[in-house]
Amino acid sequence: MTRTVIRTCPLCEATCGLRLELDDADRVVSVRGDEQDVFSAGYLCPKGATIGELEADPDRLTTPRVRRGGRLVEATWEEAYAEVARRLAAIQQQHGHDAVALYLGNPNVHTLAGQLYIRPLAKALQTTNISSASSVDQLPKHVSCGHLFGDPLAIPVPDIDRTELLVILGGNPRVSNGSLMTAPDLPGRLTALRKRGGRVVVVDPVRTRTAERADRHLAIRPGADVWLLLAVVETLATEGLVDPGAHLADHLEGVEEVLALAAPFTPERVAPACGLEPEEIRWLAWELADSPRAVVYGRLGTSTVPFGTVTSWLVDVINVLTGNLDRPGGAMFPKPAHHRAQRRPFRHARRHSRVRGLPEAIGELPVAGLVDEMVTPGQGQVRALITVAGNPVLSTPDGARLDAALAELELVVAVDPYITATSRHADVILPPPAILQRAHYDLAFSALAVRNVANHSPAAVPLAPGQPDEWEILLTLAAIALGQEPPIDVDAADAFVLQQAIAGVVADDDARLASRDPEELTAALARRRGPERLLDLLLRAGTYGDGFGTHPDGLSLAVLEAHPHGVDLGALTPRIPEVLATASGRITLAPAAITVDLERVARHLDDASRAADVDDGTLTLVGRRHLRTNNSWSHNVAGLAKGQQLCTLQLHPADADARGLADGADAVVRSTAGEVTATVEITDRLREGVVSLPHGFGHDLGGVELSVARRQPGVNSNVLSPRTEVDAVSGNAVLNGIEVEVARA
Repeated sequence: MTRTVIRTCPLCEATCGLRLELDDADRVVSVRGDEQDVFSAGYLCPKGATIGELEADPDRLTTPRVRRGGRLVEATWEEAYAEVARRLAAIQQQHGHDAVALYLGNPNVHTLAGQLYIRPLAKALQTTNISSASSVDQLPKHVSCGHLFGDPLAIPVPDIDRTELLVILGGNPRVSNGSLMTAPDLPGRLTALRKRGGRVVVVDPVRTRTAERADRHLAIRPGADVWLLLAVVETLATEGLVDPGAHLADHLEGVEEVLALAAPFTPERVAPACGLEPEEIRWLAWELADSPRAVVYGRLGTSTVPFGTVTSWLVDVINVLTGNLDRPGGAMFPKPAHHRAQRRPFRHARRHSRVRGLPEAIGELPVAGLVDEMVTPGQGQVRALITVAGNPVLSTPDGARLDAALAELELVVAVDPYITATSRHADVILPPPAILQRAHYDLAFSALAVRNVANHSPAAVPLAPGQPDEWEILLTLAAIALGQEPPIDVDAADAFVLQQAIAGVVADDDARLASRDPEELTAALARRRGPERLLDLLLRAGTYGDGFGTHPDGLSLAVLEAHPHGVDLGALTPRIPEVLATASGRITLAPAAITVDLERVARHLDDASRAADVDDGTLTLVGRRHLRTNNSWSHNVAGLAKGQQLCTLQLHPADADARGLADGADAVVRSTAGEVTATVEITDRLREGVVSLPHGFGHDLGGVELSVARRQPGVNSNVLSPRTEVDAVSGNAVLNGIEVEVARA
């Protein structure tokens, strides 16, 4: 006998609905796309199709590990927590709270517990040394939107189902399934866009799968997007094409300042650095101005470069100047179902890292400076690290140096289901339960969705006896960080978290629970516990919520439980001025914190233009994605790997010939940070002078217990990423556009 489970896939940002069949032993026997899902309508990618294999992975830990005699051995939960409490307290007492760092990996935004209980842990640790995968991925977009709109989480997304022109920079959504854009079946949506007469333009040094099926591909030099976009702004200004639209007229300041700042960046001046013709740049500006519904979308390739924040800012500047911000078919702000607290105007660089002075943003310090905090003596030196769902050895800059530094720390605690390149250094590993053992709701991705929807998945498989849920692990660590001795009363800790959440909701005039009695709300939520209780509160307080009876037709968790295929809340709608949180209440189009970097942009333009005429034998390294991988945490699924060598060094045929490299041969890749030896794949998809390695590989380090990933370990591309190279405004790591030398091994 089998039973059917309907669930939202948590393996990427697309949030597709799954229809799973489970046998009597709770094993997944089949996976299909949920055709009734209100958002994905049956779409299924290879990652979602192998969720059963991921659940049954024999390498996944189910009990804690504690280091004894140099080896990670199985331990009880009580023993593991006691070890953390004993050693963490000693470090805090001797060296202070900043001696403990917290690193948060990408999967935290894919779990409900990670989205709701990381903040209590971070606050309990009382450390300023908090960093996350955001600063190797998307931090420039948070910073630019924070300065533009006053809220770093107010990120406009392409209204892809209604646009007539989509311009993509540094993104490959046919492979990534979207990034900072939640849209199931992006391949289908892109195809539908073109079928209705719309067009897709891709700006990328690589002819990606998205570029192959686009109407036009502009093969720009890596990292040159900033100059291209400035020249687009200059063209809009000089040709009288600037028209923000009447809908923004009363909510906008700084237009003239932006146009003046862009004036020196003419198409003729930037063309050599971009590797494009001036006419191509003007054409792009004209197309954006002439199309009734157009949108510019920039992703990873626009963030992980030396001018990531300026580039991310310019994407939205152009959407504003062409009248395409906050209107159907343009760049729009989703309206998620859950309540979001009122935000104060964004503040950036409120503090700086101890060693390199890197700026704080969204409460975090850039991870590019983490290794320096570990190896540099003095007050505040990091002596302990807690990682939650993170693998920074493979995902952050100067990976080899970080790997060595981790081995010297006094304590490493990992909340992780695997022994990875990072967690192999752990003194204690605390494995969270499997996917189907946890409830799920996408708080983060519903705020980036191209359509307003709400989907909840209850836990489908019970926890094993004595096995804590993920949120219970995080709350226990928080209590230990506050000095409590295990065993921890998790329900008491959770009650405190609930009271904090209720206090915030009732104090918010925009919430549907504003000014309500906290005791009344606590009683009404009494039958639930953990993240689902908090989720119920946020849904009822949200813009579509039932307000515990004030809006009887509104949303609650019970409503979502009664609609397993999700609730469709409609197409995106204009949200300005309600979404703005700037001090002026307007879009600040020329924030000084960003425009100050234009002097550096201009200086580097001249250097790049001169370098374009010189062949010094170096190549430029960029990353790439694969449909069958998701960072480093999906490489142990045999059904995804399928025996293929996914981690290859791609070169253009001319560059391979010049170095005597044949397809399938080994090549040494060197940068100022390090070197790797990779298998060559010759392809004309790249422009000459560009080479490509995917990220997240390098699983052959001693102690890694990933049997599938170790068979095709690949190489760690971030060994080549200098930690000293960062975006000056945000501190985001530079992982693309790195100069390398390539030679036969």
